[in-house]
Amino acid sequence: MSSTLERRVVTLGGTPVGAGPAVVIGGRVSLRERRGDAAATLPGRARLVEPSGAGDLPLIAERADGVVVGAAWTRDIPLVRAAAGLGLPVVVERRPSASLEEWLTLAGYCAAEADEQVILCEGGRLDLGLLRAARAASGRPVVADVRADPGLSAAAVAAGADGLIVADHCGAGPDGVPSGRSHGGAVGGMDGGVDGGMDGGVDGVERGVDGGVECGGVAGGRDGGRRAAEEAVTLVGALLRPETPGTLGECREAIDRVDAALATLLERRAALAGIVQTLKPVGGFAGRDAARERALVARMARRAPELGEERLAAVMNAVIEAGLHLAEERRAGR
Repeated sequence: MSSTLERRVVTLGGTPVGAGPAVVIGGRVSLRERRGDAAATLPGRARLVEPSGAGDLPLIAERADGVVVGAAWTRDIPLVRAAAGLGLPVVVERRPSASLEEWLTLAGYCAAEADEQVILCEGGRLDLGLLRAARAASGRPVVADVRADPGLSAAAVAAGADGLIVADHCGAGPDGVPSGRSHGGAVGGMDGGVDGGMDGGVDGVERGVDGGVECGGVAGGRDGGRRAAEEAVTLVGALLRPETPGTLGECREAIDRVDAALATLLERRAALAGIVQTLKPVGGFAGRDAARERALVARMARRAPELGEERLAAVMNAVIEAGLHLAEERRAGR
């Protein structure tokens, strides 16, 4: 099936998944992994909930934004059918040994019960090639569960993941069940809130789909995993995910994502410029190579033909001079 297949979009708790920027999703709860009363495990609203049995479904319908068809019980067809019939978006996990055809067949079965509101989920030991193939073949949103290895977040977004499921973090309620929403650098989350900043002084630009209470800095652990996911949807997404914003707010968020990527690249370029000054026979402003700079601008113009060489020359002159000034300040110990 063509990769140009019309994309389906599923709205999960108010946030569209499948078009535009990738999203970070927190607050996945598995009632199968927790013992005890389901009502006590879910004291409030949850983002995604996996049932332990049919008896959990009424509570999930009342308190969850989406229901998870877990990888461990995809062959329990009566429970799959009942879960898909709740009227909630359905996240269909792939059983580890399931082929692409089996995964998409199950998703299609759920879609018939769930009015097409189905999101595919690749988890465990991620097969990113299969994730990409599922997205292309089905037209459905596909998310990656990176709780086991947040370091794969960037690779998952590069492979086409429309979202990343991350571990619960600060402010979690009983048994790790989150009770509000995260600060964590997310913007435009499920409750419509706008949260704060990114590393390097760039305002937060990712859309979060979260269930944690508002909290402050990111120190590591689960929050470190969330930050890795947020950086991935921002930086990798800005480079690889096409966007056609429909509102002023969406357009500004898209620009912010690109600006975050630009800031990251400019910082890296400045560091390399400092190194090259120590390797050149003549460093600093006196060592500028006009021919190399013209060739650089010409190469960039091939990537950015709308801007053209004249505009890019002005931009790159400012970038080069900023890097040289920084290198001089560092040499002077300022």
